[in-house]
Amino acid sequence: MAETVTCRDRLSPLSHVAGRFAAATRASGGAVRLAELPFLAQLNVRLDPKGPAADAVELALGIPLPLEPNTSVRGGELAALWLGPDEWLVVGPAGTQHALEARLRAAFDDVAATAAVVDVSAQRTTLLVAGPSAPDLLAHGCSLDLHPRSFGAGRCAQTTLARAQVVLVPRDEHKPGFWVLVRSSFAGYLAEWLLDAASEWSPPPGSTPPSG
Repeated sequence: MAETVTCRDRLSPLSHVAGRFAAATRASGGAVRLAELPFLAQLNVRLDPKGPAADAVELALGIPLPLEPNTSVRGGELAALWLGPDEWLVVGPAGTQHALEARLRAAFDDVAATAAVVDVSAQRTTLLVAGPSAPDLLAHGCSLDLHPRSFGAGRCAQTTLARAQVVLVPRDEHKPGFWVLVRSSFAGYLAEWLLDAASEWSPPPGSTPPSG
């Protein structure tokens, strides 16, 4: 999943808190990092995992759809997240949703497969919660065991964070942290909750900020 996003003439759901995210990141001394990854392409895919459409997806995107519950597959700038026995979310760089949708529809037509693909990019934004203390921060509002042994790279989950419905995706093993996919209507609320939780890693007023 791409983390560098460039988009002109649009305001993301959390553009108004970008400065506060940056300030909280600095104040933590590197313990936590908060940022928005806006406008990522997100396509909901429904198909029979045992049918020809599943193979068509792999050929079209270069990655297979994960078949084990609560797992994800990455390849290049794309990620496929398991949402259900016949449902996945394909995530890619900002601005690529129309090209990805066209590739998938063409692939399904080639094999005359019964499948559905819907562009849901506008439904959610993506939050980056990273840094060595990211699991501890999220643990304040999420009941999952977020230790890498239980929920590391290659996993994903539909869960609640601070009572908001999210899709939680660990980054790869070399980058501690998580992507939090949240509906745009709840993004502001969740951002405020994360900023409040991150204050635990900020120095008290009048103290010397941590270095590093």
